[in-house]
Order: sequence, then structure tokens, then C-alpha cells
Amino acid sequence: MPSAVEASGGEPASPVHGGHDSADPRRWKLLALAALGVVYGDIGTSPLYSVRECFHGSHALAVNETNVLGVLSLIFWALTLVIAVKYLVFILRADNHGEGGILALMALLAPAGRGISRRTWVVVLGLFGAAFLYADGMITPAISVLSAVEGLRLASEDIFQTWFVEIIAVVILLGLFRLQSRGTAKVGALFGPFMLFWFLLLAALGVWHILEMPSVLSAINPLYAFHFFVENGVTGFLILGTVFLVVTGGEALYADIGHFGVLPIRASWFAVVFPSLLLNYFGQGSLLLRHPEAAIHPLFEMAPDWALYPMVVIATLAAVMASQAVITGSFSLTLQAIQLGYCPRLRIEHTSSDQKGQIYIPAVNRSLMIAAIALVLGFQSSSNLAAAYGIAITITMVVTTLLFYVLIHHHWKWPTWVAVLFAGFFLGIDLSFFGANLLKIFHGGWFPLVIAAAIYVLMSTWQDGRRLLAERLRASMLSTELFVAEIMVNPPIRVPGVAVFMSGNPMGTPLALRQNVAHNHVLHDRSIILGVQTAEAPHVPDEQRLETEEIGEGFYRATLRYGFMEEPDVPADLTKLECLGAGFDLKKVSYYLGRETLLATPRSGMYMWRESLFSFLSRNAQPATLFFHLPPEQVVEIGAQVEL
Repeated sequence: MPSAVEASGGEPASPVHGGHDSADPRRWKLLALAALGVVYGDIGTSPLYSVRECFHGSHALAVNETNVLGVLSLIFWALTLVIAVKYLVFILRADNHGEGGILALMALLAPAGRGISRRTWVVVLGLFGAAFLYADGMITPAISVLSAVEGLRLASEDIFQTWFVEIIAVVILLGLFRLQSRGTAKVGALFGPFMLFWFLLLAALGVWHILEMPSVLSAINPLYAFHFFVENGVTGFLILGTVFLVVTGGEALYADIGHFGVLPIRASWFAVVFPSLLLNYFGQGSLLLRHPEAAIHPLFEMAPDWALYPMVVIATLAAVMASQAVITGSFSLTLQAIQLGYCPRLRIEHTSSDQKGQIYIPAVNRSLMIAAIALVLGFQSSSNLAAAYGIAITITMVVTTLLFYVLIHHHWKWPTWVAVLFAGFFLGIDLSFFGANLLKIFHGGWFPLVIAAAIYVLMSTWQDGRRLLAERLRASMLSTELFVAEIMVNPPIRVPGVAVFMSGNPMGTPLALRQNVAHNHVLHDRSIILGVQTAEAPHVPDEQRLETEEIGEGFYRATLRYGFMEEPDVPADLTKLECLGAGFDLKKVSYYLGRETLLATPRSGMYMWRESLFSFLSRNAQPATLFFHLPPEQVVEIGAQVEL
């Protein structure tokens, strides 16, 4: 496959990502506005809980000048180095033909590995990173909505007790997840303008309180962070796990470049998001220095008393939009995983006739909903959930840095010492945050670890099971040329029409074809052995979509190729087959599929429990008929048993 870098290997192939970085100023400004609602929802709601968790709770810091200015300094440099420099300047350049995200990066790097070990490590890292993103998709809606609704307790703790706040949060989450089936195309148009209002509100509140104590701006000096560590020692290091909450959502910047392009995402950050977040965080610091008791919920305490309820409503809407972005991101991630062969086929519904990216996956939506509600009821407060939140994203960021090192060293051909220093610097930051989060494992951090481990087992088992099944079928497979030669010795009856035999290996004879001839003793005038392959690129040009080869005696071999961001539509693309002739009626095509019953055996391959799991996943996968958009009334399935 073509590389995403130039032949020289030194720089990205093009500054254009996803076709969105247009020279038209109005277009990219509109995209920048839309990016506010989708890309920055997660990081934009961090002010709800990040500063509070440093100064409130069982492990809170004392509210004094050293600690407040030290935390503000850490927040400033975390946002600057991790988000502004690492992601906005460098990681966003690591696109796979215009698409971003950890699976897109893995797909770009894995095929180019010269050794099996490098390819294996790239795939393992990519799958682990993707697994933790699913865990993030469960935690983000829970902590965002719960932390917003908790603002009601400032009005009256007697009325809005913990159980009541939980019920409100659960009702909001139920409504959010139930709306997913209707799509977000129309609602999404409101996300950008509303989040712009949210960020301007954060900035305004921050400026108001900074003017009360402008000296807090001195925390930009990194010496305050140094003094903070000196004064607090181990406690100061551990608070990094809470400071990390300000950069959660960084992976969304990378995953969404295919939807918006690099320029709009960067413009949104530097023009709106970055200054708004900094102003609000410094404003919260000013408030704490003047009123230490405000640490219970500093963001809501920034607002005037009369504005508390409107502020809770606005924050809740912002939290819902942040959750929406993570949920739809999980749908896109699942589509990539299915196409790349790391996830069983699932039912995918299109919620917009105009935008192909608008999809809904019921199984994923159901799982995220159950998990988010269970987290709200189980952890009961956003403070408890904060412990589970950080560790998932820190591991994902570590994985992204390691994969980025492979890219700059082996693809962009940076000198080894430069690549090591560059990756080592950012890996040191990532590992510092990860180390600070390790103690959270026993206070909720175990949840994303368990979820990610389970998802990794599912994805790796599906991948290994498909490879093992292909090996078993290949061992008993006859080449198509030899099969045709054999049956022509005693030709079966020929009937008019076209038969398409779907095959994972178009070079061999599909089991369905062999069974059809053996038991029915009949062949169509034209038989097409069709394979569907997924490229390591997100999209395949139309001119590269179909390859055909005539075998002889009415047999043809065809291969359809799709990118990992595309859904296959076999009937639509079969119209390009020259052997069908112009004006051929696709309603006269018969599609033959093999339906294998998989049996776990003690033979070498996978452990028995993994073979049983793969067999279970295969039985419950979406039927190939629906996945390939085949007309059910024209499909014939022929079953067989296969021992794994």
C-alpha cells in the first residue's frame, strides 16, 4: 500500500488531511466551529472536576499559596506540552491518508514492519490502546454528567442528596444513549455554537476572578511547579494523577482529523479552547486563594449565586455534548476494528443519508450505556470516578507516543538520536502521569484495566481465530485452476445465470463451490470467485476497487478492496465487472456463502477456551449477507463443520 509519507521518508506526504484543509477561509472556519463541539467536548468539561479533585476530598492538598500556584503551574505546562506541542504540533501530522486515531496509526505501521516481532508489538500496542479508548468511552459520560449535576448540591444538600443526584444523572444518561439511534447530524449542528458559548463563559468567569487577584498569573513560571514538588515530596508527585485530568480528551484531537482536518482543529485550540481553559483554571486558583472553602466545587462557586441553576444546566448540556463525542468516537473505532479484522461483524446503521460517517452501532451503544449507568451507581460521585478516569487515558497516551516513535524513526527516517530524544521527552511526561495514577488502581483504577483487558482478549482472539480458521481452510483447499480442470473431465450440468461465490481466499476453491458441485451436480454459465479485502488505508480509490481475472471455462476470479473507514457494498461494486456485460440485471445473480460451524479441538493453534470464545463470537456475528449488503432472497448458504 502507498505510504503516508513521501518517498524521501522525511516528512508527511501532504498537509491536507481528510480533504478538509481547504484554502477557503470560510470553510475551515466553519469546520473549526464544528470541531469545538465534537473534538473539544471532553477536554472542555475538565474544569468541572480537575482543580476540585486537587483540593477537595480525602487526599486533598491544603489550600495555600504554594499549592495553588504550584498546581496552576502544572496545569499550564501540562496543557502546553502534552496538548499544544505533542498533539497539536506533532501527533496530528501522523495521519493515515487523512485519517487519525490509534487503529489508523497501527494499520499504517504494522504492514511496514520488517520483522515479525516489530509487527507483533505494533499490533499489540494498537489493540491495547484501542481497548483503553473503549474504557474511556464508558467513564467519560458518567463522570462528565455526574460532575455537572453535582452542582445542584451547592443549592441545597438536603434536597439534592447523593441518591437523588445519581437518579438525575442516570435519567440524563438514559436519554443520551436512547437518542443515539436517531443520529447526531441535526443535533451536531448545534454542538459547535453551544461549545463556543461554553468556552467563552469559562473565559469570562476566569477573567472576572483573575482581576480580583492578578498575581495568580505568575504561576506560568515553571519554578512554582518545582517549589510545589519540593514542598510536597511524594504527595506532590501523586497529585500529578489529578492534574492529568486537564488533558483528558487529547486522543480525540488525533482521532478526528479525518472529519475536520488539521487546520480547523489547530485553529479551534489556539484561538478559543487553550486561552479559555487557562483563564478559567487561573480564575479558579484566584478564587481558592481568596476563599479556600470554595474547593468543594470551584467552577460553580465562580458564578454569582443567582446564576447557579443556569450554570448547572449549561454545564450539564456541555457534559452531554462531551459524552456524545466519545460515544460516536466509539462507533467509528468499532467500524475500523471490524474492517481491520479485530472485531466480529456487528449491525451498523446509517443515521444520515448525506454523511457517511454518521453511524450507529446498537451493540456498542448498549454496552456503553450499561457501563456508564453502573459506574454512576457504583462509584456514586465524580470524585470517586476521577480515580478510574486518569489511568485509561495515560496508558493510551503512552501507546500513542511509542507508536509515534516507530513512525518518526522507521517511516520519516529521523536520525535515531533525534527520534529517541524526542520520544523519550514526551514518554517521560506520559510515564510520570501514569506513575502518579498507579495508586488509583485500588480506588477505582482497576475498572478501566479490567475492561481494557477483556476487550483486548476479545479483539486478539478474533484476530487469531480468523487466522487459524484461514489456515484450516487453506490446508484442505484446492486451487481454482486445478478444480476447474478436474470437473471439466466430467462436466456438470450448466444452467443460465451468474453465481458469485464469496471466499476469504479467492486463489482457492470456496467450500460452497465444491459442495454445490458435489451435491447438486450443477454450475452456472458464469461463476465468479469473489474475495473482499480491507486495505491499510482508510479509503480505496474507485480505480483500485476491483481486480478481475479470467480463469477459463466460465470461471472468473475477482477481488474487491475497501478502506478501513468504508463499508463494503458488494452488489453495487459488482456492476463494474466486465464479464457481466452492459445492462446486466443484478437481480439474476445468485450469491453462495459458506457457513462454517466451528469446533474447538485440542489441536495446536489456540487454547481451547480461546477457540470456544472465537466460535461463540463467530456464531453471534452479523451475518455476511447483511454486512456485504447482499439481497437475502438471492443468497444461498452452504454449511460445513471446521475443526479448529
